[in-house]
Amino acid sequence: MAEAAVKCPHWQSEAGVKYGKTSTGTERFRCQQSAACGRTFVRPYAYPGCLPTVTQQIVDMTRKGRGSRDIARVLHVGPKTGMRAVKNAAGLSQVNTRVVAGGCPEALTVEGRRGEAAEVDERWSVVGSKAHQRGLWHALEHLRGGVLAYTFGSRADTVCVELQKLLKPCGLEHCYTDGAGVYERHLPAAAHPSGKANSQQIERKPLTLRTRIKR
Repeated sequence: MAEAAVKCPHWQSEAGVKYGKTSTGTERFRCQQSAACGRTFVRPYAYPGCLPTVTQQIVDMTRKGRGSRDIARVLHVGPKTGMRAVKNAAGLSQVNTRVVAGGCPEALTVEGRRGEAAEVDERWSVVGSKAHQRGLWHALEHLRGGVLAYTFGSRADTVCVELQKLLKPCGLEHCYTDGAGVYERHLPAAAHPSGKANSQQIERKPLTLRTRIKR
């Protein structure tokens, strides 16, 4: 008896073969293009968030500035699915290479001025319980507010040092912070004017985020 070819949704090849069943009893397939793919999949997916096309839509909408709740409502997926898709997306970088590289030859002078100073801050939340704290360490351009670099981690000094390494290609002369002790320990005093007078853009971000979430 002839069997219909099973198309892999990831590699778009008709090399799918039976590969057992899932915990819910749904028949599972595996792509035989093991060198290039080798993933397992089912057909059809009951949850749209498992589809590669939806995952790509999530990444594209995030890059265009759409919020996680807005994406979840439009694509009928969970907010955590959207965050996981963006986190695992290929081609994302912790450093804004456009600013570091200068964007275009005629803008090299402008981009060089924009990279002279940065505003650095950290933002904290908890995952599951207060014992599991996670923080976002990020740096913005002082003049225009563009993101220079970011990293995630705990409140340990090692995470601050990691952010410093990401900012090294930017050639910064000044880093404006809120005067926390971690910056006093790892930033030279001459290049570290503390206080919120010069870090209002980055201090404004949490308030803007809270306002938009409430909408």
